[in-house]
Amino acid sequence: MLPETSRRQTILRLALPIIGGMLTQSLLNLVDAALVGSLGEVPLAAVGIGGYAIFLITAVVFGLSSAVQAQAARRHGEQDWGRCAVALNAGLVIALAVAGPLTLLCLWQAPALLALINQDPAVNAEAAGYFQWRVASLVPVAMIFCFRGYWNGIQQTGLYLRIILAMHLINVVASVGLIFGLAGLPAMGSAGAGAGTTLSLFAGLGLWAWHSLRHARANGFLTQRPCAGTFATTLRLTVPHSFQQIWFAAGYAVLFWILGRIDTASVAVGHVLVNLSLLLILPGVGLGMAAMSLVGESLGRHDHRDAHRWGWDVVRLAFPCLALIALPMVLLPDVVLRLFLHDAALIALGRLPLQLTAAMIVLDAAALVFAQALLGAGAQRTVMTLTLTLQWMVFLPLAWWVGVHQEAGLLGIWWVQLGYRCLNSLGFMLIWQRRGWQRLAV
Repeated sequence: MLPETSRRQTILRLALPIIGGMLTQSLLNLVDAALVGSLGEVPLAAVGIGGYAIFLITAVVFGLSSAVQAQAARRHGEQDWGRCAVALNAGLVIALAVAGPLTLLCLWQAPALLALINQDPAVNAEAAGYFQWRVASLVPVAMIFCFRGYWNGIQQTGLYLRIILAMHLINVVASVGLIFGLAGLPAMGSAGAGAGTTLSLFAGLGLWAWHSLRHARANGFLTQRPCAGTFATTLRLTVPHSFQQIWFAAGYAVLFWILGRIDTASVAVGHVLVNLSLLLILPGVGLGMAAMSLVGESLGRHDHRDAHRWGWDVVRLAFPCLALIALPMVLLPDVVLRLFLHDAALIALGRLPLQLTAAMIVLDAAALVFAQALLGAGAQRTVMTLTLTLQWMVFLPLAWWVGVHQEAGLLGIWWVQLGYRCLNSLGFMLIWQRRGWQRLAV
């Protein structure tokens, strides 16, 4: 077993490229919004609506990443080098089979799908073009999830960061040209932002495939045909995680509906707080994804004690990391809020909820890490059940009752959310300590 210092170095070596890649990944929609903002509020709103719609659609194939990563890490631990990439092959076939028809359906029903999210005809008409261009890249997105899962699973996480940076460069150049019609390109407005992002995703897929053809064929990439059992395992791991992502995202839509029952100010401040928290927990998620690979690899070696220890080692690293990130929100809440809000009343409304958000980010450390570690062990169904039960059966009903029925408003809802995050982390710690996940086959 590695000494403590070496274990921390191993975690950081795997986690830092993932964290860097995830932070830059979160810029994809922000780049579109920033570039389109100069065109007016309708195109800007259209990109926001279209971006949320593509997020919901992408959630359908999101589970492919953890499914491939869990299997690749297990084969890596078993030193079954010739079959490490067989799950990648299965994932790519499933990606094409699921994302292909879904793309055609979304292209055909784009106006109807957008109308379910937003009721403004002018915004939806503008959003349709952006959404259709973005959804045209659903197959590349699904396949990129598979490639990312494989290379993260065999602990080659730096590749993800390098490719995502290349994609961002392509995205910015292509989007600027297509939005404003530069260098002889057509001026497509908000649709050009979607086209530029899609072009970058196709380019990214090409980079992943090229690197894998060069370096993964000895591990079975496109040389070993997946058996029925591998397809079944990949689907068994993919479906719960994708289902969880879809309903987790829908839960935020319900939260904003609840805030809307209070007042517009609560919706505005709530959007800032939620987007901040989703961005700032990414280091915790990245550390958790490192735990996913390390746990899977240890289970492949049948070293259950080491697998259990990796989970706690990563949690102990995640707590101070997230605490450092959250500190400015506790000490300087007004300064942070002024970056997004310019009304003194809104800043006053968000001050204490922002400090509670900082506490939530730290309390989330155990849940973020153990959830990902359990995915690496093949416990996708357990993660889905706990996450969605607490969100839909505990948090959202209590948020409505406290915030709307008891008239405690935004602050009351954020106190409820703090308690929900505590329960979430406690639940994942108990599951990790019971060690039932050690008996799962992947």
